[in-house]
Amino acid sequence: MQTLVEAFAQFGPLSLLAILIGTFLGIILGALPGLSAAMAIALLLPLTYGLDTISGIGLLLGAFCGAVAGGSVPAILLNMPGTPGSIATTFDAYPMARGGRAGKALGLSVAASVFGGLISGVILILVSPLIAAVALKFGPAEYFSLSVLGLMIIVSVSGNSVIKGLIVGLFGMLISTIGADQVTGVLRLTFGQMSLLTGVNLLAVIVGIFAVSQLLIDVEKMRGPKRDMQSSQSLERAFPRVRETLSRYRLLISSSLIGVGVGAVPGAGGSVASILAYDQAKRFSKNRKDFGSGCPDGVVASESANNAMVGGALIPMLTLGIPGEGATAVLVGGLMIQGIQPGPTLFDSQPALIYGIFAAFLLANVAMFFIQWLGIRLFVKILKIPQSYLIPLIFVFCAVGVYSINSDLFDVYLMLGIGVMGYLFSRFGFGVAPVVIGLILGGVAETNLRRGLQTFGGDWEPFVTRPISLGLLLLAAVFLIYSLRAALKKP
Repeated sequence: MQTLVEAFAQFGPLSLLAILIGTFLGIILGALPGLSAAMAIALLLPLTYGLDTISGIGLLLGAFCGAVAGGSVPAILLNMPGTPGSIATTFDAYPMARGGRAGKALGLSVAASVFGGLISGVILILVSPLIAAVALKFGPAEYFSLSVLGLMIIVSVSGNSVIKGLIVGLFGMLISTIGADQVTGVLRLTFGQMSLLTGVNLLAVIVGIFAVSQLLIDVEKMRGPKRDMQSSQSLERAFPRVRETLSRYRLLISSSLIGVGVGAVPGAGGSVASILAYDQAKRFSKNRKDFGSGCPDGVVASESANNAMVGGALIPMLTLGIPGEGATAVLVGGLMIQGIQPGPTLFDSQPALIYGIFAAFLLANVAMFFIQWLGIRLFVKILKIPQSYLIPLIFVFCAVGVYSINSDLFDVYLMLGIGVMGYLFSRFGFGVAPVVIGLILGGVAETNLRRGLQTFGGDWEPFVTRPISLGLLLLAAVFLIYSLRAALKKP
């Protein structure tokens, strides 16, 4: 507890401002249908350059929390989830809005989001050091096996086709090999391009694969039908329903625990968390017949689980260095850009930084509460901005942000090329999250494999005889077989 109190002392005016800005922009981007939490973090990555470590991380965590919570705004008013995690919110919140209770739905959503996030933050603080303490015993063999297990996440985030997901995951791993070999110094896949000597620009890849590809998809959809906003009268009394939400404390706690648990499972995500929490709330409710027609319990269950998922997803990311889905993959990239490699050694070497991250996460949730409370009408108005204005503005922001880091036009061309490939991947059902997961974990797997072979004199046997390493490899095999069987059963 004392360490956490000391962590809050690290936050000066700049750090607090960074969290506020990140949360504010995250809510706005999350409220725009089609712009995911991963894209929100990717768009704000360039802003972390020039900031100190705590401020940069606070900015990204604020964007993560804000984007997940912001997805509820269009879900309530337009029946369009801003983020995948808000799908279950539409089941009852939209009927409430159509019945003239949009303000109440928004208020319940804000309060449930904050409490779900804070509960997950407490669990994150209590559980993470315990997991990291066990992981500190890992050697190169265990880290390699852990990376292999992490790469199996690609199967879970592959959408409808496991084969397609593996293909783009391998593409990400191929990108991770570009540049000078870290052991021998031999140049690989640089094709004489000086800008690739140290590898691909991680920021350019992340912004391209998530932001630019999504912008191209949005351009393609601009000719589709548009949805009308609810009247401004339906937003009366749109303030956080704290007392009403707390009166459902059992539902709030159980849904938040579901969110944390699902978030900690790689590949699950907010949509699974919110739908599972919604189903459990309906199953054990005395008023189950009201669900689907404007039941407040449905909104509380969905939003608390959706936002609790964020804290759960941070547990494997911080303790093991494994990103569980797209948003945490981008967040890992942001930490690496800051010179931080997530994993158990971080708890041992930089405990002040770890507790600073914990404190930033809690502060981001508090900031989210006040920003949504005071700015709800602004976020609703932003939904009315035509995409024909937003898309060029966001694209220019992406290009300027990527170019400003190294002042190298090649990074912009790389961003565009990766963005077009990401668009094609999405267009033909391949998905884009496996690319970043393969890029990040591919390098970790290769480094620890070669380090292990050097340590063991070229002997492969320790990788499958050391108990923890063998256990992780077996778990990866089980995970792969289970995912493949589930995929084959799909019609």
